[in-house]
Amino acid sequence: MSTIAAKDVMALREKTGLGMMDCKKALQENNGDMAAAESWLREKRKGKMDTRTERTTGEGRIGIAIDGPKAVIIELRTETDFTAKNDAFLTATDSVAGLALGQAAGDVEADDAINKHVDDLRITTGENVNFARGMRLDGGSYGSYIHHDGKRACLLQIEGDAPADALKGICQHIVFHDPMGIDADDVPAEKIESIRTAALAEAKESGKNDEIAGKMADGKVRKYLEENTLMAQKYVLDESMTVGDALGGDAKITAFIRYTLGG
Repeated sequence: MSTIAAKDVMALREKTGLGMMDCKKALQENNGDMAAAESWLREKRKGKMDTRTERTTGEGRIGIAIDGPKAVIIELRTETDFTAKNDAFLTATDSVAGLALGQAAGDVEADDAINKHVDDLRITTGENVNFARGMRLDGGSYGSYIHHDGKRACLLQIEGDAPADALKGICQHIVFHDPMGIDADDVPAEKIESIRTAALAEAKESGKNDEIAGKMADGKVRKYLEENTLMAQKYVLDESMTVGDALGGDAKITAFIRYTLGG
């Protein structure tokens, strides 16, 4: 068996994140060839990790990448919070988001480049890791916010101009208030009708005439929209204004994506 220099073992360990003994064995099995040893390790370890894909992945992190008119939000999942907070996992999340920018607008697919990062994490962490989901947007400009634990995040798309701090604040609002849509146009007509019908029935049962009942029903609908649609909600950072006020008149929100880990 060939003699392997300690510096080569260390170099392979730094590249793969695996233990010294595993790296030494890989180099011995491949006559000191660094590239062949890395491939050998990957195949050996990947085979073991592929048998663990049924393990529950209840932890992970959300990543966002923005490049001019392109933006993406993605979610990587793993088994433990310890691994999700590891620097290697954070770096891989950012790398996967960057790779996803190269895909077409719409749902992000786990292609070979993304799967390589997932496999690397499986190999080095010993945990089941998977690419959970992602969405790529195109056009306009963006704001974003990732909560400090990496488990909640928002990507906001606008047309026009708005200050970066206002967009970040609106993303924070979305993360914490989870609006069902941008404005009333995003609320299904049947939902509005059911609220109105229930409010009319309640008002009439209490003895109100048709005119008063109609006004009360309109008020119920208006209150529902104020509480559940983004532009009408009270702004989380300043409840004296709405989100629409915080955005200002020079920009229009065209889309937002809110991710909660596992949601």
